[in-house]
Amino acid sequence: MSNLLAARLQMAISLGFHIIFAVIAMAMPLLMVVAEWRFIRTGDALYRDLAKRWCKGTAIMFAVGAVSGTVLSFELGLLWPTFMKHAGPVIGMPFSMEGFAFFLEAIFLGIYLYGWERVPPRAHWFSGVMVLVSGTLSGIFVVCANAWMNTPRGFRIVDHKIVDIDVWAAMFNPAAFSQALHMTLAAFASVGFAVAAVHAYALLKGSANAFHRRALEIALLVGAVAALGQLVSGDISAKHVAKHQPIKFAALEAHWETTRGAPARIGGWPDQKREITRFSIEIPYLLSVLAFNDPHAEVKGLKSVPRELRPPVLVTHLAFQLMVGCGVFLALVALLAGWLRLRKIDVASRRWFLRLLAASGPLGFIAIEAGWTVTEVGRQPYVIQGLMRTRSAVTPMPALIIPLVAFCLLYLFLGAIVAVLLKRHVFLTVVPAAEAPSVPGGAR
Repeated sequence: MSNLLAARLQMAISLGFHIIFAVIAMAMPLLMVVAEWRFIRTGDALYRDLAKRWCKGTAIMFAVGAVSGTVLSFELGLLWPTFMKHAGPVIGMPFSMEGFAFFLEAIFLGIYLYGWERVPPRAHWFSGVMVLVSGTLSGIFVVCANAWMNTPRGFRIVDHKIVDIDVWAAMFNPAAFSQALHMTLAAFASVGFAVAAVHAYALLKGSANAFHRRALEIALLVGAVAALGQLVSGDISAKHVAKHQPIKFAALEAHWETTRGAPARIGGWPDQKREITRFSIEIPYLLSVLAFNDPHAEVKGLKSVPRELRPPVLVTHLAFQLMVGCGVFLALVALLAGWLRLRKIDVASRRWFLRLLAASGPLGFIAIEAGWTVTEVGRQPYVIQGLMRTRSAVTPMPALIIPLVAFCLLYLFLGAIVAVLLKRHVFLTVVPAAEAPSVPGGAR
């Protein structure tokens, strides 16, 4: 196995593992602060119990995410030294701010975990809000650094050296807003639907108590709003990619010929050797509309650049189709839930809808993994778009297969620990079969 392939595979596995824990640590605090706020307002002790259980899950995911994130920080330096040498001074600001947000999140998470009986109710709730804010900012700062790799700004190159660095222009590069918005909404949508699926499954198994009904209501609300917002953010992202990374956009759609009034393709199997896409359903003019809001706009095709400058079209296109398919499905479920609510139908009592929710649980995480595949593979052969090839950034260190195997074993170990902890501290917690008595004024 070549150094480049081993390094890319190790980075892909590390990112794929870490991102699940990162998005859960970002979005779960929203669920727990909503639950606690309802407890403060109503005095219903079930909301307090719900916030405590979700808090335990957040703490477990935060701890494992911290470990896997530390591994990633080492891998950046060890596997991609040339990239870090040139990019480090430019994108150091968002990484340092991410570290500050991470420590802030850890501090307030500790207060939230151990302050239930020690701080006033509203102060305790505020510590949860700070966990939510700092966790979300932490994710946004990392995405800003990644966005810079797609649209590098904030520097000049003189004699093959980076000079005149503007860290703020680098952090707030053209791709930062669209990527941060899309990723943040993806986190809330995926976690909201995943948690809703867990409680929908519990209701299907016969745990028809108020605890799971309240949990389902909160999680589904968060997931549905975010999933519908993804439709807007996805459109923003598509237009940005079409403007700033036209070859990546062509790879997303397996679009080969530069065309005016270009059709969008649903499905299809790109044949990179013959430069055609088989078995796709084409919708006339739609790609031009999606890219430029003009049915007759010109969309650049893959054939406009040499083969060596094209990303792996098959992987990019299939990952994009998977991401869009999962996202659209969740948005449709969200619309269905809204329609049922408008008709004053109790979704928790409709077993067919609970089955649909339970089946939808993994789709958000699948979409996230596919989306990051699109982002990273679609940028190839560049690690910094238009400036540095991925093969030029990899380490010359031999025998990368050894750390690859070692880190895979580490992730398997961490995954097993997470499964045991969640089963012991979250899923096996005893839940009353009937609604718990209210606590006047939300007192503890």
